[in-house]
Amino acid sequence: MKYFIRGLFLSLVISLPALAQMQMLDRVAVIVDQGVVLESEVRKLVSEVKAEAAANNQELPSDAALRTQAIERLILRNLQLQMADRMGIQVSDPQLDQTIANIAANEGATVPQVREELMRQGISYDDYREQIREEMIMGEVRRANVRRRIYITPQEITNLVDVIDQQGSEQAEYELGHILIGFPPDLTDEDVAEARERADRVLKLLNDGSEFARLAIAASSGSEALDGGNMGWMNINAMPSLFAEAVQGKRKGELIGPIRSGAGFHILKIIDTRGIEVVEVEEVKARHILIEPSIILSEERAKNMLLKFKEQVLADEADFAELAKEHSADPGSALRGGDLGWANPEMYVPEFKQSLATLEPGEYSDPVRTQHGWHLIQLLDRRIDDATEQRKEDKAYQLLFNRKFAEESENWLREMRDSAYIEVLSD
Repeated sequence: MKYFIRGLFLSLVISLPALAQMQMLDRVAVIVDQGVVLESEVRKLVSEVKAEAAANNQELPSDAALRTQAIERLILRNLQLQMADRMGIQVSDPQLDQTIANIAANEGATVPQVREELMRQGISYDDYREQIREEMIMGEVRRANVRRRIYITPQEITNLVDVIDQQGSEQAEYELGHILIGFPPDLTDEDVAEARERADRVLKLLNDGSEFARLAIAASSGSEALDGGNMGWMNINAMPSLFAEAVQGKRKGELIGPIRSGAGFHILKIIDTRGIEVVEVEEVKARHILIEPSIILSEERAKNMLLKFKEQVLADEADFAELAKEHSADPGSALRGGDLGWANPEMYVPEFKQSLATLEPGEYSDPVRTQHGWHLIQLLDRRIDDATEQRKEDKAYQLLFNRKFAEESENWLREMRDSAYIEVLSD
């Protein structure tokens, strides 16, 4: 036995230099308030961007520029996750599993097929799960902090309804590329002049034939920089007001800018355009009972409560509306017996919307888990939206909300970044 212990001791001593070398492979790259960004995280993100660019035959800027953009994205991610910890925002495993199942379904696949595809690409399924969890958490943090910054006046709604009426049934959508030459926190006239000069240089490079996506990754301060500046498809009424005014009447391939805002100078490219077909929209009338799991009430008990409620309602031993008034954790609908009124199903979270799609009028769902908790849902009726004035106002409100949410999200992220302690450690 003593020889075995002595041999074990020697093997540990011999392995210490190797262990130390392994530990030195990772280090702190950035200090972010109470957290850190590791060098391994930076390298991983840069590798992912390079792999995606290679798959799309897209040129990239220098490694230094790519690293800078990766660090900025990781700083914002770290700050949002720290705020989520302070706010107590979490995503449970059942909620995460349901979201991944919905993602797979939207792609016409199953979760096992997603696992196989990830394995084929050399991506760990556990890593993928945690990435989705973080995206869900950051989404909740943004919604919680940005929503309260948004105020929409009745006059704004009326004005937009008038614009929609004037435009008639044909409206344009734009796929926009965006480069932001940002201002520093404590702005001076010299900073403005320098930013304008940089924006002019970028615009000249674009006019001379440089690739937009590559310059966006290299030079943009916008949140979509690592995506080549691509903002995706947007209705003209849903994009920031500054952009909406600039793109009207412009054609595919045109460059616009520099346009000044409080954030800096913007350069836009109309990557593509397409028309909008007016279609009839199906609306649903539903009611639900929401039970929120807690430290006291487990996930299983919350689910079983709703199963019991369903049995009682189907057996005429209980009234759905009375159960909702007594037990539902959704205060807005509970007072109405769980009634959610007529609504476009797109407004509901994916799990709730998917459950409604499987029901016939009068039917009850099995308990459904969403980010809000467990739901028992009854579909009361369906109808085709007849585009009434109320519908137009709802649409105008949502467009205004989306526009302001995008603008305020950028402002909120920038303010959070500017107020945080950030130290990028040198190599």
